[in-house]
Amino acid sequence: MNWAEVQIKTTPKYEELISSILYDVGATGLAIEDPRDILELSQSPESWAFIDPDLINVESDDIVIKAYFSEAEDLDYIVQEIKYKIRNNPILKEAQPEVTVTMVDDEDFAQNWKKYYKPTKIGERIVIKPTWEAYTPEEGDILVELDPGMAFGTGTHETTILCTEALERYVKQGDIVYDIGCGSGILSIVAAKLGAEKVVGVDLDEVCIKVSNENIIINQVEDIIEVKKGNLLDVVEGKANIIVSNIIAEIIVEMIGDLKSHLEDKGIFITSGIIEEKIPMVEKALLENGFKILETKQKNEWALILAKND
Repeated sequence: MNWAEVQIKTTPKYEELISSILYDVGATGLAIEDPRDILELSQSPESWAFIDPDLINVESDDIVIKAYFSEAEDLDYIVQEIKYKIRNNPILKEAQPEVTVTMVDDEDFAQNWKKYYKPTKIGERIVIKPTWEAYTPEEGDILVELDPGMAFGTGTHETTILCTEALERYVKQGDIVYDIGCGSGILSIVAAKLGAEKVVGVDLDEVCIKVSNENIIINQVEDIIEVKKGNLLDVVEGKANIIVSNIIAEIIVEMIGDLKSHLEDKGIFITSGIIEEKIPMVEKALLENGFKILETKQKNEWALILAKND
């Protein structure tokens, strides 16, 4: 099968908004090339062995968001709709990101982006390793093998790193964890490998469900993790010790009213996918619903909020 690859060159400031537009018009998957990810890893001595030197010499701060659509779809209409939504969005009006379209086949899609995806150490112990890369674990490493396919989540995005670091701090042996908007399953797998007794991942996207289940099997944690298709907390039963959700601020706010019904007393809510200017909106919703904010942490333009069910 051939795919239309719609590339939008923009600045990190508009990543969340443009990604939302692309999903709204039916993108099957997104790939985001961000030179800051590579530069940031290259500054970290423990990551030097993971970095391909050819990728370090990036000359632009711009990111490229790539969306994929089946060639069977009405591509002309979809591209025009994307351009219309960008052109008429008041926030994007001045930026006017560059939009280009190319056709790629399955083999190109499957292989080309992999050169940007190398083993990455997050926090103290967690190493996210692509299934096609070689890596010899060091003592104490918790290895998570991942093939994101066409699902969101390679482990290199700021929001995934922030959530992974928080899970490393808070997951205890025997915990129940809900991962809402599980994408490629990375956070569910991290929670399971950190000692959670049961993990439930939830996503609306069939591709995410499929990819999550494949990655769960690769990591041999299928006896711990169950993936369900559904909207946010609608399909989970009972209460978790930890709920983690790496989505977008508006959806997080929508979900907060239902959190207490699914989170144990003193349970922890870990959430990211929040751009800097939307931090007050999420914090306000949490406080109004009886949560205590433990920490707000930023990485570039993205934020993580940790809250307790007080």
